[in-house]
Amino acid sequence: MADLLNIGLSGLAANKTALGVTGHNITNVNTPGFSRQDTVQATRQPQFSGAGYIGSGTSLVDVRRSYSEFLSTQLRSSTALSSDVQAYKSQIEQLDSLLAGSTTGITPSLQKFFSSLQTAAEDPSNIPARQLVLSEAEGLARRFNTVSDRINEQNSFINKQMTAVSEQVNRLSTSIASLNNAIAVATGNGQQPNDLLDAREEAIRQLSTYVGVTVVPQDNSSMNLFIGSGQPLVVGATASRLEVGPGQGDPTRFEVEFVSGGSRQGITSLISGGELGGLIRYRAESLDPTLNSLGRLALAVSEQVNTQLGQGLDLKGQVGSALFGDLNSPAASTLRVRAYSTNTSNVQPALNITNSSVLTTSDYRLDYDGATYTARRLSDGQPMTVTNTAGVLSFADSAGRDQGFTVTPGAAPNAGDRFLLQPTRRGATDISAVLSQADQLAFAAPVRAEANLQNRGNGTISQPDLIAAGASPIDTISIAAALPQGLTYNGAGAFESPPGTPIPGLTRVPAGAFVPGQLNTYELDLGAGNRVSFSISGRPEIGDSFTLGFNSNGVSDNRNALKLVNLQNKQTVGVDPNVTGIGTGASFSDGYGDLVERVGTLTAQVRQDSDATGAILKQATDNRDALSGVNLDEEAANLIKFEQYYNASAQIIQVARSLFDTLISSFR
Repeated sequence: MADLLNIGLSGLAANKTALGVTGHNITNVNTPGFSRQDTVQATRQPQFSGAGYIGSGTSLVDVRRSYSEFLSTQLRSSTALSSDVQAYKSQIEQLDSLLAGSTTGITPSLQKFFSSLQTAAEDPSNIPARQLVLSEAEGLARRFNTVSDRINEQNSFINKQMTAVSEQVNRLSTSIASLNNAIAVATGNGQQPNDLLDAREEAIRQLSTYVGVTVVPQDNSSMNLFIGSGQPLVVGATASRLEVGPGQGDPTRFEVEFVSGGSRQGITSLISGGELGGLIRYRAESLDPTLNSLGRLALAVSEQVNTQLGQGLDLKGQVGSALFGDLNSPAASTLRVRAYSTNTSNVQPALNITNSSVLTTSDYRLDYDGATYTARRLSDGQPMTVTNTAGVLSFADSAGRDQGFTVTPGAAPNAGDRFLLQPTRRGATDISAVLSQADQLAFAAPVRAEANLQNRGNGTISQPDLIAAGASPIDTISIAAALPQGLTYNGAGAFESPPGTPIPGLTRVPAGAFVPGQLNTYELDLGAGNRVSFSISGRPEIGDSFTLGFNSNGVSDNRNALKLVNLQNKQTVGVDPNVTGIGTGASFSDGYGDLVERVGTLTAQVRQDSDATGAILKQATDNRDALSGVNLDEEAANLIKFEQYYNASAQIIQVARSLFDTLISSFR
């Protein structure tokens, strides 16, 4: 009877525990990261009798988690990848809407500006039409400013989000380190603390939503976590931390530092996966290049329009004034260079734009070793050739392409000093319309031509075109000093002034004698780098003359205005200075269109990636839940089963008691 009683008691105890485990599963059905548990039973040591070995009941040997390290690793990696893509997607969709919007993009303002120029060119003396040009120029500058502000606001949000994410990473890493310690102590008993293991696994999964981690199990059941290129975030019961703050080169771009004990290491470029990795990847791949591209376009518009205006005359016969602000004002030049916070000198170089057409969309890093300057283009890591000419640094790539800017360090920095060069970063922020007088718009060309009314032949001369200017704005004094210039036909295929004297600086293109009845193109050098081009056609008679003069009263002249209009389709953005001909650059509209297309393509790609990574994450989650998740139907069946087992074991005890009572009664 004692054996039967012990057997019943062992079954009662085992099934009571099984019922408790089942109840634990049911009550934790909605607990994140909980792994279903079940009991593992084994028969007790049988007893030998003359008839053989007789069983002595059951023992509960383990409460086991339904867990797979492979499925959990797959879930962690899928979570990190999906969070990365979702963070990227949420940001680039805002950028895409901003740039491509019909009311928020640059294209409508560009079109309105050049449309107003076209209208003004049709009637260059019309003051209201000129005033419209000023208004549209101001609107274009404000549109650049607004788009730039929105992008910078997004950068500020990313800075705040990176700070918030790093705090969550630090909180979770500290929690994981504490769980590692508790698990290591608990496993000293020889059994696994299932609920603690689940809590740690869920904490690691949550950490994966913020940053990609590599998990390495240890012999004492703890787990070490590594980020970046192998930085130990959690080692046993010790947790390091991440700190996010202003970058050494650009304080407006927050960087991530790995802090372990008293050491610090910048790991921004090493982080991948999770929300933090997605934000950093978006900033590097989309946000910064977009802001630089927008700035380059603003610089090109400003320089090209100002340069062309500087080659014409206004309604008062004065050289044209700039419509947009000075690209190389002292304030703008200084803000394009950022000294690293680790510098030991107070030197603040200035960066001047020399040719906006050849600017790239990259930032640069300038280093000084105490004797020489070295530079590197950050977009592709290509080293630059730095030429120091009288204290002014110019830059060219390996193909000899000028980068479109120079740097003036001023005083020599200390050895080891470093500077971040951002030629285009602030272009869209700083552009402004500064001209307020409509009559100062230079729509007239500086030189005009006319034929002598006494000419006997039918020769005609076209209005001259200024094809090269020594500087912008032009020096009207030097041009006026070279004019007027008479051209008298000698009947022998040449023009003279006075008759019998060759005209200095006059050349036919191509070289040769004048051909009556055909279009003959000439160039005249006015000195100081200024040249004009014109053509003479028809059949002039001997002694017929033409005159080139300074266009001081060209109120109705629109030749320079037409050149301003033509800037809309001229290739002035991203030009390769080593290549000539069609296809070496883009127009203003095409340059902005390329930017919108690039962002749109990236947006479409990340949307596809989002769908793919979402499907992968769902599959990984389903696979994990299929093994580790709690099925209420299954647990309900287990409740009934273990209840029956429990009742049956109690019945065994009842039988043992009845038999014992019968045996006692037989001795009375």
